[in-house]
Amino acid sequence: MTDRIVLAYSGGLDTSVAIGWIADATGAEVIAVAVDVGQGGEDLEVIRQRALDCGAVEAYVADARDEFANEYCMPALKANALYHDKYPLVSALSRPVIVKHIAAAAKQFGADTMAHGCTGKGNDQVRFEVGITSIAPELKCIAPVRDLALTRDKAIDYAEKHNLPIATTKKNPFSIDQNVWGRAVETGFLEDIWNAPTKDVYDYTDDPAFPPVPDEVLITFEKGIPVAIDGEKVTPLQAIEIMNQRAGAHGIGRIDIVEDRLVGIKSREIYEAPGAIALIEAHKELENVTLEREQARFKRRMSDEWTELVYDGMWSSPLKQSLDAFIEDTQKYVSGEIRMQLHGGKAIVDGRKSDTGLYDFNLATYDEGDTFDQSAARGYIEIYGLAAKQAAARQARLGY
Repeated sequence: MTDRIVLAYSGGLDTSVAIGWIADATGAEVIAVAVDVGQGGEDLEVIRQRALDCGAVEAYVADARDEFANEYCMPALKANALYHDKYPLVSALSRPVIVKHIAAAAKQFGADTMAHGCTGKGNDQVRFEVGITSIAPELKCIAPVRDLALTRDKAIDYAEKHNLPIATTKKNPFSIDQNVWGRAVETGFLEDIWNAPTKDVYDYTDDPAFPPVPDEVLITFEKGIPVAIDGEKVTPLQAIEIMNQRAGAHGIGRIDIVEDRLVGIKSREIYEAPGAIALIEAHKELENVTLEREQARFKRRMSDEWTELVYDGMWSSPLKQSLDAFIEDTQKYVSGEIRMQLHGGKAIVDGRKSDTGLYDFNLATYDEGDTFDQSAARGYIEIYGLAAKQAAARQARLGY
């Protein structure tokens, strides 16, 4: 029986060429796996047919947009996940759902190996291979670019020689990965970190220097998940798509960062994530209203750990699963409404409302109706500062 390999297939030049390249190098049959995570572009059926035309013996396609939004983006929103306090894990979140479908396709078609189009320098090779190891440890992994010397120039030559039904060009200087949660752009002139990004880098966002009139949006959350926008019920996917459009029109969510890759390289990345950034900002502010003080402090530390685990490809790790349970528990009271103004590259919260919040007007007010017992403050401060007072006295007595 001929060996079979499942290939993570995007429909682009590199993975289209990889079908024949892998077959030639290994003698195995290739099954293409295409997963729609809201990246836009071509219809899945078009991509499926291209894979078959490029030599795949089977093509597995999956519309995973709702699955991605519900099971991957929403946990990231609950965690307020921002790597380096900026990057909302655009690519890192999509890899586990793609891996899940690769494993399903391998089982369906009897493959014993998976393949991906990543280089040996990036994070995604780790995310794909550790992800497969975590849920389908019986599968072996290969990477045509890394392991079989498939360069872009060789890919173009191969496609032209074999008349593959895919556009070939050496003009596009960027490497782009996108999904409904955001868009990642790298390489080309961006690798010189002194160079400013040019207008052609951006697609999800308009220039924030020339915004339309301010846009007021009301986002309703239930247990950490957006369920309505301006009073209209939405699914998580719809919430992200609507906010991508509305926040994107104001240039919100542009990120230019030099980040620490898992493999030890510092890499300059440009990201666009208008919906993700606006929703995270709204969610964070609702947590300010609803989370207890010490719980909120601890959650910030755990969210950082969660974010780093996901960035590093550890979606299925035991620690990540434990942190999932903690973060989910913190969301039981994160319900209410957030009003935001979208304008000129900024999403600014200017209104909050929650029936499950901890904000008490009568405790907070300085006017009539104040129910806070100010006489209790003197004794509290005395006890709270006692340890610091003793330490200062010792320092004064000993002189060091």
